[in-house]
Amino acid sequence: MKALVYQGAGHTAWQDVSDPGIIDAADAIVRVDTVTICGTDLHIIKGDVPEVEPGRVLGHEAVGTVVETGGDVRTVRPGDRVLISCISACGRCRFCREGRYGQCRGGGGWVLGHLIDGTQAEYVRVPFADLSVHPLPSAVDSVDAVLLADIFPTSYEVGVLNGGVRPGDTVVVVGAGPIGLAAITTAQLYSPSRIIAVDPVESRLAAARKLGADATATAGEGPEQLVTDLTDGLGADVVMEAVGLPEAFEMCTRMVRPGGRVANIGVHGRPATLHLEDLWIKDVTLTTGLVDTTSTPMLLRMMAAGRLSAGELVTHRFELGQMEEAYEVFGRAAETGAIKVALGGPQHTAVTVADPPAAD
Repeated sequence: MKALVYQGAGHTAWQDVSDPGIIDAADAIVRVDTVTICGTDLHIIKGDVPEVEPGRVLGHEAVGTVVETGGDVRTVRPGDRVLISCISACGRCRFCREGRYGQCRGGGGWVLGHLIDGTQAEYVRVPFADLSVHPLPSAVDSVDAVLLADIFPTSYEVGVLNGGVRPGDTVVVVGAGPIGLAAITTAQLYSPSRIIAVDPVESRLAAARKLGADATATAGEGPEQLVTDLTDGLGADVVMEAVGLPEAFEMCTRMVRPGGRVANIGVHGRPATLHLEDLWIKDVTLTTGLVDTTSTPMLLRMMAAGRLSAGELVTHRFELGQMEEAYEVFGRAAETGAIKVALGGPQHTAVTVADPPAAD
């Protein structure tokens, strides 16, 4: 089969690799029909995730069709169309029993495209299939569904739930990439009074406004002063960091009100300064986290009922064999206007679904 293989920092190739097979009785083999690319994949290619070894097939988000299952798999069977979760869960360890699948100590957690071969391939072996794949209703489009593999549960769990968004809150989302935009979408489930988006790229701020942000600002437009003005000097109730840069995190801690919550979603590769000399007296709650994906079934039910729209975040479509071209477009998002890219799917057509959103 063909797969995108990491070959060391700065190098990948779409190449022939061996087909995956059943290793454990809890495994499923899935034919990949639709797959996407994550910002974490870009970090891996840059060499920022040393646990990923050369020769690893990348990717941890996909929709596909089950073609084979191990003897212990009970929830899916060959022919089933499924969503592959970015997190695998053994279901037996202490953390899995608590619903903290991201911290699985039984061989799961974030393993696909990280510690074992991932989804950016024609076929993938999914461990612990009973908890790690989700059967898809026929009414749910594959391109919509693939965004429930990672970015929507991540934004909802690590941003909205950890941040404790409540009705009437002022919410700030720093970073209007895919994660930040999904956070803006899911925060609205809790009826905040306003949502403010901060990002250096105007096209992403336009997308944020389209998805429900009430106010936006680039870094050069004084976002901290904007928050001060809109809250009568108090600060935001909830601030979500969806970038993964020290300066973004430190900005978040300056925007939060006394007694407020800072929810860090971004993946950080460099140290950030925690200014306790300013924060110790403010009763601020700071949360971090890796997604557990326990919310995925609920989000999937909402999508099937027409209550959650995700596919509009997909700006570019490619055939599966155009993986390297898709990476090029996604990696230059500030120039191409890419938010999320989708490869494969029922149309298998390389098209731009929508032009980059124009500024208001």
